[in-house]
Amino acid sequence: MNPASSLPFLYSVLLLLSLFFQICVSLDTITPNQAIKDGQTLVSNQKAFALGFFSHGNSTKRYVGIWYNKVPEQTIVWVANRDNPLNDSTGILSINGQGNLVLHTQNQTIPIWSANVSVSVSSTNNSMAQLLDSGNLVLVQEDNKSVIWQSFDHPTNTLLPFMKLGLDRRTGLNRFLTCWKTKDDPGTGNSSLRIDPIGFPQLFLYMGQTPTWRAGPWNGLRLSGVPEMTQNFIFNISFVNNQDEIFIMYGIKDPSIFSRMVVNESGAVERYTWRNDRWLQFWHAPKEPCDNYLHCGPNSYCDPSNADKFECTCLPGFEPKSSQDWYLRDGSGGCVRKQGVSTCNSGEGFVKLARVKVPNTSVARANMSMSWKECEQECLRNCSCTGYTSANVSMGGIGCLTWHGNLVDTRSYTNDGQDLYLRVDADVLAQYAKKNGLRNKGIRATIGVSVAVVLLIAVFIVYWLIMRKKKEKRQSMYNYSVTMTSPYNEDSPSRRELDGTGRNSDLPLFELSTIVAATDNFSIANKLGEGGFGSVYKGSLHNGMEIAVKRLSKSSGQGIEQFKTEVALIAKLQHRNLVRILGCCIQGEEKMLIYEYLPNKSLDSFIFDETKRLSLDWGKRCEIICGIARGILYLHQDSRLRIIHRDLKASNVLLDTTLNPKISDFGMAKIFGGDQIEANTNCVVGTYGYMSPEYAMRGLFSIKSDVFSFGVLLLEIITGKKNSTYYHDDPSSNLIGHVWDQWKEDKAMELIDSSLGETYPANEVSRYIQIGLLCVQEHAEDRPTMSTVVFMLGNDTPLPSPKQPAYIFKNTYNSKDRSTSEGANSINDLTITRIDGR
Repeated sequence: MNPASSLPFLYSVLLLLSLFFQICVSLDTITPNQAIKDGQTLVSNQKAFALGFFSHGNSTKRYVGIWYNKVPEQTIVWVANRDNPLNDSTGILSINGQGNLVLHTQNQTIPIWSANVSVSVSSTNNSMAQLLDSGNLVLVQEDNKSVIWQSFDHPTNTLLPFMKLGLDRRTGLNRFLTCWKTKDDPGTGNSSLRIDPIGFPQLFLYMGQTPTWRAGPWNGLRLSGVPEMTQNFIFNISFVNNQDEIFIMYGIKDPSIFSRMVVNESGAVERYTWRNDRWLQFWHAPKEPCDNYLHCGPNSYCDPSNADKFECTCLPGFEPKSSQDWYLRDGSGGCVRKQGVSTCNSGEGFVKLARVKVPNTSVARANMSMSWKECEQECLRNCSCTGYTSANVSMGGIGCLTWHGNLVDTRSYTNDGQDLYLRVDADVLAQYAKKNGLRNKGIRATIGVSVAVVLLIAVFIVYWLIMRKKKEKRQSMYNYSVTMTSPYNEDSPSRRELDGTGRNSDLPLFELSTIVAATDNFSIANKLGEGGFGSVYKGSLHNGMEIAVKRLSKSSGQGIEQFKTEVALIAKLQHRNLVRILGCCIQGEEKMLIYEYLPNKSLDSFIFDETKRLSLDWGKRCEIICGIARGILYLHQDSRLRIIHRDLKASNVLLDTTLNPKISDFGMAKIFGGDQIEANTNCVVGTYGYMSPEYAMRGLFSIKSDVFSFGVLLLEIITGKKNSTYYHDDPSSNLIGHVWDQWKEDKAMELIDSSLGETYPANEVSRYIQIGLLCVQEHAEDRPTMSTVVFMLGNDTPLPSPKQPAYIFKNTYNSKDRSTSEGANSINDLTITRIDGR
C-alpha cells in the first residue's frame, strides 16, 4: 500500500479511538464538548442509574429521564421534559454556550427544556453535568466545584433516598412530588405530595388544591399520621425544621437495596422495594376510609375498629352537629360542644385520647421551649385552648402544641399513635375519673390475682420438686432403676429388644436377681395362678412391698411382640379400673411383667366359687360391672390411645382389697388410630366364649368386639354361671342362648344367682340383663358403644329391645374355660379354623 494513500485512513482510526476513549472515561458526564443523543445513555459511576431518552408504554413521545440501570424492568424516577415531549428521535442533551444544561433537536437552537440557571461569564465553558450513584443529575462549575443545579431539587413523581422533600426558606424553592398524567404520559398530573409550612409544618397529599390525606406533623419519631414510619433496619428518616429550610428525607442503610416512594396516577402515595426480581409494595396511603382527609368532621375522630357501628365518634364533651346525619352514617358535619356546659374556670380539665393522629396543626401553636407539664398549665389558663400534646414525643416529650378552635382530621390507631389531651367540662371530667378509677381498681385486682397465681405456681413447683425427690428416693429404695453397671442399662441389648429402639422405656427394669429373690426362686408356694401365657407369682421386695410377677412361659404363644405390646400399652395407661404396672424384666428367654399385687386375685375366683360369691351382694356386683365398663370406656375413648383389649374375660379382671375391679392382661390388645373404628386380622386370638362372631369367623375386630365380651361378662356376674355352661333342658344352648330364651319367655329373673337371695332390686337387675343382651347381639352395628353402655348403666332411660344374640351353639362341650377352641359352630354353621392360643 502507498504510504501517502494510507495516511487519511490512519487519521480516521486515530480520531475514532480518541472519541471512543473520550466516551469511556466520561460515561457519567456531559461536557460542553460531549453531549448525548437519542440512543445514547449516561451511566453513573457504580452503574446504579442511567440517563437517556425513552418512550413509555404505548406512547411514541420521547423524553429525557433517569431510571434504575440494574433493574430489568425499566423504572423511571425523574423526567426532564415531562410537559414538553419530543416527537421524534432527534433530541440532544448538551451544555450550551452559556454553560446551561439544555435539551434541543438537531435542527433547533431554541431549547425544548433547560436547567434554567445563570452562569457567570467566566464559567460558561467550565460547566459539567454528572449522573451520581444516588440518581441525582447535577450541573457543576468545574472551576470551583459548586453545584449550580440538580435534579433532586426538581423531583417529578418519585422520591429517592437522600432526596429532600420540602421548602428552602432562603430561596423559596419548594420540592414536592406530582404524579404522572397517565401510566404512559409522565406529564404533570393533578396529585401532589408536599409539606405545608403553615402553623406547625405537616405533610399533605393533594388532589389539585384539595387535601386528600394528611400525614401529620413530625413528632420526633415519625409523622403523626404514619405509625408505620419507625426506624428500622432499612431506612433512616430525618426531619429538619429551622430558619433556613424545612424538609423530610429518608436514607437507605444498605446501598444495595433499591427503594422509592411514588405518587401514582390515581392519587395515592406508595413505597416500593426491589426484591426477588420485582417491585414489592412496602407501604401505601390512604388505605382505609379513616385515612381520607376530613372523613369525620370537626371535633370528632375516626376509629376504624368501630366500623361495624360507625367509625366516626365525637370527641369527649361533644355531640353530633346533626343527629340525623350521624344516624345515616354521615359524619362530615362533625360535632359541637354540648349545650349548657362551660369549659372556662368551671372545674374543667383534660382527658386523654390515646394513640391518635393529632388534629390538623395548620392552626396549632407551637412552643418548643415548654415542658409537657408547662404545656398543660398553659392550655388550662387559656379558655380558648381546646387541646394539647407534646410537639416531640422522643425523650419523654419536648415542646408544646396547643389548639384553639375546632379539632380537625383526627383518627385513632391500634398501635403507635400519639396521646392527645382534650379540654372537657367538669361533668365529663368526673365521668372519666370514675371510669379510670374503676379501671385502676380492675388493674390492681388483676395485678393482685396475678401475684397470687405466681405465688401459687411457685408453691406448686416447690411441692412438685419435693415430691419428685421423695419419689426418686423411694425408687432408689425399691431398686427399680438399673445402674450403669447392670446388663440392663439404657443402651443394653435387652433394653433395645424391649422397646425396639435405643430410646428410654417408660417403665423401670427390674434385675432378674431381684425377681428371683422376691418370688423365692418362683416357688410353688408363691404361685398365684396359671394361664396360656404362663404363670403368675406373688413376690415381696426387700423393703416389704408386695408384687405380682407375670412370667411368660417359654412355650407360650405370646412372643416378644405381644410382650412389648403389653409393656408399651400399660405403661401409658392410668385409670382406677386398670391394673397398675410397676416394671418389667427381660433377660434372654425370660420375659416378666411386674404388677401391683391384688390380694383378691381375679373376678372368676369369686363369681364362679360357691363360697366366695356370697360376699358379692347386688350392690358390689353393680360396682364391679360399672367399674369394668368405665375401664373399657377409658381404653376406647378417654386414653391417649384408642385400644381394643380383645381378651376381656372374668379371669382378666382383678380385684383389689375393696373388690374394686381392675382390667389386666393387655398382651392381645390392639391400638387404633384416632378415627379408626375396625381392623382385620388373619391371626384370631382370644378366649372361647367371649369372642364376637365377626372376630371369631372373619378376623374382624373393633370396639364392638370388646362390647360383646363385656356383655358376656355382665351376664356371668349376674347369673354366677360361665358362658360355656350347658343346660340339661336345652343342651344346644350356652349361657347367652339360655338367657335369651328366658328373656323371650319373661323368665329372666329366674336366671339371677341364687346366692343373692331376695336382696336385689328386680327392676335394676332386669335392666342390667337387658343391657347384657344388647351387648351380645349378633351384628356389631346393633351393639351399643361403651359410652352408651355406661350411660345406660347409670340412668333409668328406656332401653331398646335386644335382637337375637350371636352364639347359640348346636353341640355340647365341657364347661372348662379354655383359651383356645377349634371347631366351634356358629348359628350359620361356619367353622373357626384358627384361634391362636394364649
